[in-house]
Amino acid sequence: MTALAVDSVAPDFELPDQDGNVIKLSELTAQGPVVVFFYPKDDTPGCTKEACEFRDRFKEFKDLGASVIGVSSDTVESHKKFEKKYSLTQRMVSDADGKVRKAWGVPKKLFIDGRVTYLIDQERKVRFIHEEMMDGKIHTTKALEALKALKGVTA
Repeated sequence: MTALAVDSVAPDFELPDQDGNVIKLSELTAQGPVVVFFYPKDDTPGCTKEACEFRDRFKEFKDLGASVIGVSSDTVESHKKFEKKYSLTQRMVSDADGKVRKAWGVPKKLFIDGRVTYLIDQERKVRFIHEEMMDGKIHTTKALEALKALKGVTA
């Protein structure tokens, strides 16, 4: 398992979202940059903070032309409950067999799926990576800063 690096090409994926729709990374990147955040588990304290922070700042990402996708090994049904409970606005996709996590080289920490956020451009190139297990909220801020830099937005 080799972790993705900045300037590498992100492996494409097709995964079901919380509504059962198949989300394909290459279709999203054709429309604009994509923030992909891998997180350990639905409805746990750190993951809830992270997902809610992406929800709260979703408009900022959208206004910059970006899509936001959360990825965990939870089921479609679990994602749907998580979405409803916290009124999440982003797509949450199920990587139940862990193949995408493995292809992207997302690590495990003490048997827990890692927390890593990527910014992927329209050529599917990785432009930014942030790995931080404990502070899920910082992922949103860092991803937004990277997106603004990619788009040439100041302040």
